[in-house]
Amino acid sequence: MQVVTDEPTFDALINPPDDTLVVAYFWGPDCPNCEVFAADVPNVLPLLPAGTRVLKVNAYEQPELARRFGLFGVPAFVLFKGGRKLGMMRQYYGRQYFIDVVTEQAAGVGATRSDGE
Repeated sequence: MQVVTDEPTFDALINPPDDTLVVAYFWGPDCPNCEVFAADVPNVLPLLPAGTRVLKVNAYEQPELARRFGLFGVPAFVLFKGGRKLGMMRQYYGRQYFIDVVTEQAAGVGATRSDGE
């Protein structure tokens, strides 16, 4: 499920009462790679582990959240479990890579495959 969020609700949404994996998707208008991910969303979401929550955050409308995670570009994906940041993907590397990373994190397997996190 995809939820549009803003700063006041962000912390509550990344820290659900259960052990849900939360993916915060930071995007922006006129971002070609964001458009690629947006086109893939209908194909990607059904393939994510059951219960995975995807939050959609406009980095330009929520600059404090973007700065909080050191984002310098979009798209970026920050993964959380139990309110704890697991890692991040700083761009969309394609459908299979995205699904593999999210699936691994939902299962608690290894470190997030990211670029420098």
